[in-house]
Amino acid sequence: MSAHPDYSDLMPGFCWADIDADGVRIRAAIGGSGPPLLLLHGHPQTHLTWFKVAPELAKRFTVVATDLRGYGDSEKLPGDALHLNYSKRAMAADQVAVMTALGFGRFDVVAHDRGARVAHRMALDHPDRVARLVLLDIAPTATMYDQTDRAFATRYFWWFFLIQPFDLPERMIAADPDHFLDRHLAGQIKVEGSLDPRIVAEYRRCYRDPATRHAICEDYRAAASIDLDHDAADSDRRIEAPLLLLWGAQGTVGELFDVMESWRPKAVDLRGRALPCGHSPQEEVPDLLLAELDRFFTAT
Repeated sequence: MSAHPDYSDLMPGFCWADIDADGVRIRAAIGGSGPPLLLLHGHPQTHLTWFKVAPELAKRFTVVATDLRGYGDSEKLPGDALHLNYSKRAMAADQVAVMTALGFGRFDVVAHDRGARVAHRMALDHPDRVARLVLLDIAPTATMYDQTDRAFATRYFWWFFLIQPFDLPERMIAADPDHFLDRHLAGQIKVEGSLDPRIVAEYRRCYRDPATRHAICEDYRAAASIDLDHDAADSDRRIEAPLLLLWGAQGTVGELFDVMESWRPKAVDLRGRALPCGHSPQEEVPDLLLAELDRFFTAT
């Protein structure tokens, strides 16, 4: 494994560690004190997507910001015919194992995009571990596939491109991974100037690894297959933890889906609102996100 760049100035007070999560190596940044809070990133980000909010959260929580299995500097497992290695069930189990290894039995979760899909599965598979849950800019996976129309398929084309059989998307992205990643980010971010160049450089560093790109494709392949099977089997179950939904008013999810209604049948206790941004509130409107998190964690 190559040396990690030093980003300690972006997340002051944090330390970095590779944690054995039941045999899978997960990279984590850990900082702060107080009750445990797990932060889960999305695609194409790494844990550094939280750099604008993690230091502030660390004043109140022991913050654990990880790279999901296959992403960033976490272990990249091979794909398999059923995409089991990148099912949200397996990815959620990693994160629960990380928190167990750090000595945390019950913890809060704030999760974005792919990480939010992992957190949804975590809340169902491990309800005794998730105290409170915040999901950023997603509707349920099955809902988004079921309600696909031309607008969604056009704006979220990678949902349909990345799920193609190995190795078509991997080979095509390999032609220019930086361009693919940059165009992806440009289409998602609506607040001009909100992407930090050093963070984008980190995303590029990780995306240039063929094993990362394969893992990402497997993540999406799992979402269109085994994850839907798991969700269908749990269609009558609801998230027990208090749930806060936040989404970008200018993003695809906020413009094309009724986020609150999409989650209402799936949660016992939910609240939520749109924020004036695109897909990534933690990078686009960090102060507003922190204010919403403070209200939620104070009230629940």
